[in-house]
Amino acid sequence: SPSSPSFCLLDLAKPPVNEPREPEQFLMQAPQGNPLLLSHTLQELLSKDSVQVELIPEKKGLFLKHVEYEVSSKRFKCSVYRRYNDFVVFHEMLLQKFPYRMVPALPPKRMLGADREFIESRRRALKRFINLVARHPPFSEDVLMKLFLSFSGSDVQNKLRELVQGVGDEFMTCRLATRAKDFLPADIQAQFAASRELIRNIYNSFYKLRDRAERIASRAIDNASDLLIFGKELSALGSDTTPLPSWAALNNSTWGTLKQALKGLSVEFALLADKAVQQGKQEENDVVEKLNLFLDLLQSYKDLCERHEKGVLHKHQRALHKYSMMKRQMMSATVQNKEPESVEQLESRIVEQENAILTMELRNYFSLYCLHQETQLIHIYLPLTSHILGAFVNSQIQGHKEMSKVWNELKPKLSCLFVGSSSMPTPPLSPPEGNFFSN
Repeated sequence: SPSSPSFCLLDLAKPPVNEPREPEQFLMQAPQGNPLLLSHTLQELLSKDSVQVELIPEKKGLFLKHVEYEVSSKRFKCSVYRRYNDFVVFHEMLLQKFPYRMVPALPPKRMLGADREFIESRRRALKRFINLVARHPPFSEDVLMKLFLSFSGSDVQNKLRELVQGVGDEFMTCRLATRAKDFLPADIQAQFAASRELIRNIYNSFYKLRDRAERIASRAIDNASDLLIFGKELSALGSDTTPLPSWAALNNSTWGTLKQALKGLSVEFALLADKAVQQGKQEENDVVEKLNLFLDLLQSYKDLCERHEKGVLHKHQRALHKYSMMKRQMMSATVQNKEPESVEQLESRIVEQENAILTMELRNYFSLYCLHQETQLIHIYLPLTSHILGAFVNSQIQGHKEMSKVWNELKPKLSCLFVGSSSMPTPPLSPPEGNFFSN
């Protein structure tokens, strides 16, 4: 229970699981008037919480037995330990409680052959997932979120299930659920179709941008490797101990001077390689990860649209079909003058089906109500584009600036390479205008 000492002591003003909750806690904050409208800014969403997910591998012999994560919430000022399966149960409970909201997907579970690259990729994906959830208005205020980020007991999965058991989903707990239709615009279906098309286009473009950003970051890291090898080869050349035959050069000191100069250049090339790695890593963290976060959010919207169509809409159509079949049976029974008892049973079933249809219709409107809000949430996140572009431009400026500084410091050290003898002038560092190889 929340009163146990294993709970973080911050912000515990939540009712016990079995007590009735005020329905207001399930609603998004909204301005007075239309509760459909969201009043959040991107900065407000991002400042709701910042959650770090770090790897704590537990080893058994030389092989990795399982991976544990340290999950640290800035909001709750807590660090807890979670396994991948804890995230899975948390994800399932969110979907059960909030079927009409954007619940981001989890990265896949890989049982065998989970190399370090896969483990790191999954850690990043889990970090994106938990941050999107922790900043989502209804989720951030829900007891599930608080439990996952602050409960440090050993049975977190059972605790999560207990919180959802017998409570019902958001439709059952939201006081506006049955009035959702009143707040929806008349052309909601057309708006839904247009929004879905727009988000699909944005997703496709950002998917391509992410791929290019990954390639750019990867090239920076490859460039670092090439620069390092380039410097090592120069150093190896400068360290060559093969004796110089007397007839190989008119001036024996030239090769010795060149070797000395070449030997010292590996330091600068190692520094250039280090700068290139830093730039690649920065682009991975600040650009690729932000693009992945936005793509995860857009994908969760696409998944929600599919759930709406395949779920509540499909159930509604099935219920209507069942209802029309019952009506036909009733008419047939009346015409054939069947026994009163069987007719009464049919009437009773028809009433039940009418109630089921009414509930389905209300759920359908509530699903559209939530979709309308989730669409607004996507648009609140859209300015993240400027954050991503800003991070990309800054990374390029900073990277090129630092690389340029090292190249400029290296340039004077090359002067002795172009000195053959005291009578020979130093040639220019760049070829003259025109074709260098022209006759």
